[in-house]
Amino acid sequence: MLTQDEKNNELKIITSEVASRSKINPELYNKYNVKRGLRNNDGTGVLVGLTEVGEVMSYIVDDAERVPVEGKLFYRGYDVKDLVKGFYNKGRFGYEEIAFLLITGELPTEEEYKKFTGLLQSCRELPENFTEDMILKAPSPDIMNKLARTVLALYTYDSDPDSVKVDNVVRQCIELIARFPVLVSYAYMARRHYIDGKSLYIRKPNPDYSTAENILYLIRKDGKFTELEAKILDLCLVLHAEHGGGNNSSFVTHAVSSTGADTYAVIAAAIGSLKGPQHGGASNKAYMMMQDLMANVSDYKDENQVYDYLAKIIRKEAFDKSGLIYGIGHAVYTLSDPRTKTLCEYARELSIKTGKEDVFDLYQLVERIAPKVFAEVKKSDKIVCANVDFYAGFIYSMLGIPPVLFIPLFACARVAGWSAHRIEELVSGGRIMRPAYKCVNKRRQYIEMQDR
Repeated sequence: MLTQDEKNNELKIITSEVASRSKINPELYNKYNVKRGLRNNDGTGVLVGLTEVGEVMSYIVDDAERVPVEGKLFYRGYDVKDLVKGFYNKGRFGYEEIAFLLITGELPTEEEYKKFTGLLQSCRELPENFTEDMILKAPSPDIMNKLARTVLALYTYDSDPDSVKVDNVVRQCIELIARFPVLVSYAYMARRHYIDGKSLYIRKPNPDYSTAENILYLIRKDGKFTELEAKILDLCLVLHAEHGGGNNSSFVTHAVSSTGADTYAVIAAAIGSLKGPQHGGASNKAYMMMQDLMANVSDYKDENQVYDYLAKIIRKEAFDKSGLIYGIGHAVYTLSDPRTKTLCEYARELSIKTGKEDVFDLYQLVERIAPKVFAEVKKSDKIVCANVDFYAGFIYSMLGIPPVLFIPLFACARVAGWSAHRIEELVSGGRIMRPAYKCVNKRRQYIEMQDR
């Protein structure tokens, strides 16, 4: 048995060897025409499937040339801006309506809407003793890891966990959509109490509340919130609910579903994908970056000072020295992210109510000048825009939501889209996804241990 110091030393040696031996000559990717990141040479995604769930549009093709246009997002063929106006202007909460649309393919009638919201409300409570046994007894500093664990644990409480018949999967997905806010809220409370040493508050979800209202009710000490706060959070959930089949976590949902895996394994895999800083974690990075900007710029209303700070980021002299302006740029959108534009239309009112209008103005300033900094400092002609993650963290902070919940709330929204993609894969996929990898290692003869 090795001592701890010996163990650490051996791991250090092995790690150095692994790192050096895992590096593949980058020239080979061009030689074999590898689509790195499943991207074509022009930056578009490699077409690997078809979907009717969601669509992202950022350019048109004119005379065989791609022409950037203002971004658009469609849920089941409906422009998301029209969907938002439809429920927001009528004073309705939208997430439940959008979840119904994504799962069924059609907008609900008034009667269907009432029945579906009632169905979600009846599914919110967790199985008996689940909170104590699966959440409170094993608190985690990371809510996303805890969420994945509790989703996997729900498998053992399901009377028919493995069946991939559509009616069973729909039932499982609706239960997960209903329970995600509770799982996240309780995991946060466990972390807050057992790791941060603060008071523990656990209350049952309110059957009269929407998804957004229940989230605020469950994570706040007094359970109180304003209508505006709930409406803005609901809007965030709607705009994060789906983003086409090509985003990483939805693709993971298709890939794992294609193996015949159970719903809980599939959704847990999607949660792991979303956790990454290149995907759902971007909102945390953007928020921390903007906090760092405000701490290091004497007057963040001064455009020149803000420009200089952003230039330092690109030159890897500021924030995390990654060279990335988090929240600026997107894999698909060019001129604009429609989610960002929609969110900003409603977010200014919240900034006024919370006394953060000057910070909101700073965000808009960074959104406006960041493309100019990219072009002049990075010498890049790539068209970039602010994505939804740029504003999401700031909006959550105005709602009093801590950064540890930013990505989990993204998951609370996106589980509706994942569910729709899972069902679509089971119904229309038919083949296990199995892309090709070419081995570029040379053949070697086995060497006996004493001769190595």
